[in-house]
Amino acid sequence: MTLKVLLAEDDAALRATLRDALALEGYEVLTAASVSEGLALLAHAEPDLLLLDLGLPDGDGSALLAALRRRRNAPALVISARQADGLKIALLDAGADDYLTKPFGIGELLARMRVALRHRGTAMAASITNYVHGDLEIDLPNHRVLLRGAPVHLTPTEYKLLARLVRQAGQVVTHRQLLVDVWGAEYIGHTHYLRLYMGQLRAKLEAEPAEPQHLLTEPGIGYRLAEPQD
Repeated sequence: MTLKVLLAEDDAALRATLRDALALEGYEVLTAASVSEGLALLAHAEPDLLLLDLGLPDGDGSALLAALRRRRNAPALVISARQADGLKIALLDAGADDYLTKPFGIGELLARMRVALRHRGTAMAASITNYVHGDLEIDLPNHRVLLRGAPVHLTPTEYKLLARLVRQAGQVVTHRQLLVDVWGAEYIGHTHYLRLYMGQLRAKLEAEPAEPQHLLTEPGIGYRLAEPQD
């Protein structure tokens, strides 16, 4: 099950960083840079979790929390540089599940999201970040790919595609999900991108690219990274 996250954050660099990190975790990510954009998405998208900054250009992000609570019981996490205890207490009393002060680590954010979802009855296991299968080793935290012990150079897009598969190693990831998470929602119809980059990855990581052992095709559905070894 793919969970939908609405991320309301006006800092473009942070928004992109969080969007990419969440997408690699398997979330479908919707982004808003303002209260008005966030309200429009809340009205139509029905997110499973809300991440919101407070200092948005057209108003306070707390308006999104209030709107969410009027519509559904999805968890909401505030991510803000504001540190006043009174503000934190007020937002938690208003229905926020957690309050994370900037700057914060991605790992901590993901863990707090899993806790908030678990409290709503949705269990989310931590994604795979270290992968070993035969002669292939992938270490996502350190951005390292080794084949027979030697480092493999991947382009940013190749690495992003591989990392997305690692996060759900052993499971099929659909063409649509890969296109959305790696390239963006506007590329849903561009399946030739997947074929091209999967071919490039296989050329670099497979002993016999025509008979892959690591990067497997699920015909008509998507791709799957072989089950990791214990």
